[in-house]
Amino acid sequence: MSHRLLLLLVLLLSCGPTAGRPPPAATPRLKLAFPELRARHGLQLFRLERSCCYEALLLDEERGRLFVGAQNHLLSLALDDISQRDRKIYWPAPVEWREECNWAGKDITAECMNFVKILHAYNRTHLYACGTGAFHPVCAFVEAGQHAEEPTFKLDPQRTEDGKGKSPYDPRHAAASVLVGEELYSGVATDLMGRDFTIFRSLGRRPSIRTEQHDSRWLNEPKFVAVFWVPESEDPDDDKIYFFFRETAVERQQGLGKTSFARIGQICRNDMGGQRSLVNKWTTFLKARLVCAVPGPDGADTHFNELRDVFLLQTKDKRNPLIYAIFSTSSSVFQGSAVCVYTMADIRRAFLGPFAHKEGPNYQWVSYQGRVPYPRPGMCPSKTFGTFGSTKDFPDEVIQFARHHPLMYNPVLPHSQRPLFLQASVPYTFTRIAVDRVTAADGHYDVLFIGTDMGTVLKVVSMAKESWHHMEPLLLEELQVFQDASPVTSLQLSSKRHQLYAGSATALAQLSLHRCGAYGKACAECCLARDPYCAWDGTACTRYVPNTKRRFRRQDIRNGDPNMLCSEGELGSNWGLMVSPARTGPDDWAMSPPDPRRGSVPQKQLYGVEGSTAFLECIPKSLQARVLWMYQRTPDDPKQEVQMDERVVQTERGVLLRSVQRADAGLYLCHATEHGFTQPLLQLSLEVIGARQVVGMAPAGDPQLTAGPPSHKVWYRDFLQLVERPPVGTAGRACQRPWSRGRSLPPPRAHAGPPGRGHGEEPRRARRRRTHEGPRAERRPRSASPW
Repeated sequence: MSHRLLLLLVLLLSCGPTAGRPPPAATPRLKLAFPELRARHGLQLFRLERSCCYEALLLDEERGRLFVGAQNHLLSLALDDISQRDRKIYWPAPVEWREECNWAGKDITAECMNFVKILHAYNRTHLYACGTGAFHPVCAFVEAGQHAEEPTFKLDPQRTEDGKGKSPYDPRHAAASVLVGEELYSGVATDLMGRDFTIFRSLGRRPSIRTEQHDSRWLNEPKFVAVFWVPESEDPDDDKIYFFFRETAVERQQGLGKTSFARIGQICRNDMGGQRSLVNKWTTFLKARLVCAVPGPDGADTHFNELRDVFLLQTKDKRNPLIYAIFSTSSSVFQGSAVCVYTMADIRRAFLGPFAHKEGPNYQWVSYQGRVPYPRPGMCPSKTFGTFGSTKDFPDEVIQFARHHPLMYNPVLPHSQRPLFLQASVPYTFTRIAVDRVTAADGHYDVLFIGTDMGTVLKVVSMAKESWHHMEPLLLEELQVFQDASPVTSLQLSSKRHQLYAGSATALAQLSLHRCGAYGKACAECCLARDPYCAWDGTACTRYVPNTKRRFRRQDIRNGDPNMLCSEGELGSNWGLMVSPARTGPDDWAMSPPDPRRGSVPQKQLYGVEGSTAFLECIPKSLQARVLWMYQRTPDDPKQEVQMDERVVQTERGVLLRSVQRADAGLYLCHATEHGFTQPLLQLSLEVIGARQVVGMAPAGDPQLTAGPPSHKVWYRDFLQLVERPPVGTAGRACQRPWSRGRSLPPPRAHAGPPGRGHGEEPRRARRRRTHEGPRAERRPRSASPW
């Protein structure tokens, strides 16, 4: 079988009609643009002139500061308001380094700067920072003080050290690191050309150790994403460091070109290297594949293979945190992003499984079935799993086996075997993630904040259906935090202060984790939001605080049923609709105010001209709500649903009547249905003016334009002024009059019944009247129009 035929077969299996397809993109319940966030919801911004790239964020709750690494600057900002009480350190690269960088062919204005990439808390008084240094990586200790009120924030430029193996050379390259005790574990490129990638241990008292150099089985063009320290047991000697990265897969099928896989790698913190082999190299390094895919029939999965960011959510057991990871796809068939959740139990199970081995005539990757030496490669030297005091005491066969078998055969599968949340066929890609565990009235919920490459942040709530093994995501908000739509490059959240901090290439943003008042002013609206941060307190939708003894606090995130939580009087200001006739004429009727105990529905009056168009606008606050329109000719008539057809068109903002007819007059009721709950939003009274009567209105003295008594002319002139200048905020809108554009009116269409109920024959009396009288407007010259 040729390579082309094999490639076609694989594409058909993975992308054909039987493949697992991502579900349609989820719609946020609330979508807030940048101006609204800025004006109403406390969005704060910070930016420096002649600087950029706010990538390194370090949140310090004790000092109440947000430390930021940017281009040529280190910043210390107040957590309560990043736009106030800022402190800055100017940390540029030396002039000779910039000139040398320029001589090497780099852009002196864009690349030959000091981009701060690494920022860690070293101890109670100092930070450790590293930057690119104009392609000369450099690190330094920063004195930050011990308390929030201390103004100390300074760096001694004379006491810097080499940053090779800690910070990348190129500002376009990412670096991942964690500081444990006094030791820095980092994944980074250690050469100018960006070809020698390594996992490196530096600082501290133990010798520096790195991965095997120029061995594709260990690392193959990796892109490091995150590093975490996770204890394994009560014995500190069992502690492991976990690296998350993506790389070109060595086990890819032949003929398919480069394939990117997401990886998780582990090393023992007390690894000292080998005695005769792998000297000053890791002897406990292992790696496994991270899978994030939508399962499909016949073994065909939709894979998200580009790992973008990882967040470690601490639980009560520090040895078993949850791993939240976001992925994108490099597929040319579909585009999308996904969030997958992993447990440490599944990760450890993969590292205790079989090793991957390359054998056979075609050198295929299979599960190693031979004898595995003791102690098992990947085990840390400790009293828990053996009597070895150091990796230097490991037998040579253990070292050799570890050197040639760093890859595990079994992948790490996500919780529930599928992504927790994904978005396909959307104009953005996930870039960063931060997770907050929130205590609500009916349990604990994980709230995900996901940054995108369009400058937006998605707020997603993860909730269990029947049990923790079946999770359901709910997209609450889509927030435009950066006006210029620059990608979100960093995210940090403060659970204590309920604040979210986002960085991009152009600015820093600060936003509250919740906007309870934006959901509405009714108990029903607050309950339907299902936001763990918010609850109904009897009068408003406000922040939920656990362990409070407020009597009327109501919250149900799992079900969100207003009928169960809210009393009849609290369901909302727009709950309950009471319309009764109060006739003032043969074709006129008015709406009486509803019972104040049940609330009221906003009322709007709309005028439409026969044969013209009219727009009935009704926009629910929730984008996840389904809008339902009901119609009544008179209050005595039964309500019936408005049927859509080629003349009556429903849009995202309302209903468009493309050709208004007399039978369209009446009361239109707009309802929103969400999560099994229906509530009225708006009632529109549409009054239709006959086209012949309107065009018959003319100034006194023009015999051709005179029609009807003078009192009618004055009334319609006032109406035409109202149509031409509708009041601000009017829900219903009549379009521009056709005759004002020099066009003749379209002939009125025959219609009987409510909009969308079909078109009946024109009544015989009206047809006879039109035949004898004739359309006076059509005989009138256009130039004689007073409008």
